[in-house]
Amino acid sequence: MAEILYITPIMIGYIFILCVGVYTLVFILTHHHERYGVLFSEILNFLTILNAVMIYSTIYFISVIFFFAEGTNILLWKFSLISGFIGLMLASLIYGFLKEFKKIPYFPFLYFMILFGLLIGSFFMPNSIQVSIIADISIINYTFNFMTGLIISIFQSSLVIYFFFLSHIIYKKARDKAALKGLIINSFIFIFSLLMYILYITFQAWIFRELHIISLWINIISLCFIIVKKPEIFSELTNIIYYINIYHKSGILLFSYKFKTANNEVDSTIWGNILIGINHILSEFVDTKDQIEVLQTENSDIIVNYDNFGFAVVLITNRKNAILKKLMDNFSKEFRDKYKNELTEIQDLNKLINVSEFKETKEIIEKNFQMYL
Repeated sequence: MAEILYITPIMIGYIFILCVGVYTLVFILTHHHERYGVLFSEILNFLTILNAVMIYSTIYFISVIFFFAEGTNILLWKFSLISGFIGLMLASLIYGFLKEFKKIPYFPFLYFMILFGLLIGSFFMPNSIQVSIIADISIINYTFNFMTGLIISIFQSSLVIYFFFLSHIIYKKARDKAALKGLIINSFIFIFSLLMYILYITFQAWIFRELHIISLWINIISLCFIIVKKPEIFSELTNIIYYINIYHKSGILLFSYKFKTANNEVDSTIWGNILIGINHILSEFVDTKDQIEVLQTENSDIIVNYDNFGFAVVLITNRKNAILKKLMDNFSKEFRDKYKNELTEIQDLNKLINVSEFKETKEIIEKNFQMYL
């Protein structure tokens, strides 16, 4: 009876997390990376879920439910530890890139790699991991020798401190702290899962191991929800918009919007006029598809979105990504629909342009780029 009460929730939990994980992986593969900003974020999220669900959770489930032979189960448990270490390093990369895009924190990452190497080395020590069956409740339990347990505990403790530190910085940097609360709560669930594993190693008690996997599965489900429903959060924190300018094809500025993040290093008017001037000349000879769409400077990327109604949207940001391009497309469509009559009237380059007619553009910008305000 005790065995059934133990196995049933673990089995239900594994089947549920497997279904959620498979759905998320298929979703990532079948949806264009514009939802995640850049392909790199998509690949990193995919690998994290693949490892956590398909590898770590599967090996864990088999190891604690089925007893094949002492050597086989110990080998499986070692593989689960290796997969767990890899998963934690992938998670540290995700959090590191939430803090600052594509900037690998070399010191902590190298530190974790050294501990990972020490873990592999400890597996070759006699009795690094032992397996036993608790007779009265028929539960498979794993224990560690001092060195292996110490390495895992140091690794997990370091990650607890690291994730807490990163979560604090990410929350402080967030423009919309309310939108980030779910991610922060998820981070604390993740930290709790790590603490349970440390307690499992310290007291060699299987109950802490199960609390670890249950809280980890809750964490994975939460991450899958974010990946599917709010994937833009992975670029929202590190993407900054400085200016949005709307130009008539004659080069006249119809509207300019300055974001709070803009600084003196970015002069939108100068760069905008340069771009429009260059492309206005080129438009006499080539099609719109051949015109310049992105200009990179030392501190920023300038993205240009052309419209057949004779205007161009110029966005200045710290880095371009597919989410911004999609938002610009949506904005251009709404701008065109709202000012269709006004834009039709000024198709003639000799027509006098009254820029005050476009003063309500601010509302359209704030609606479409709300996450960057």
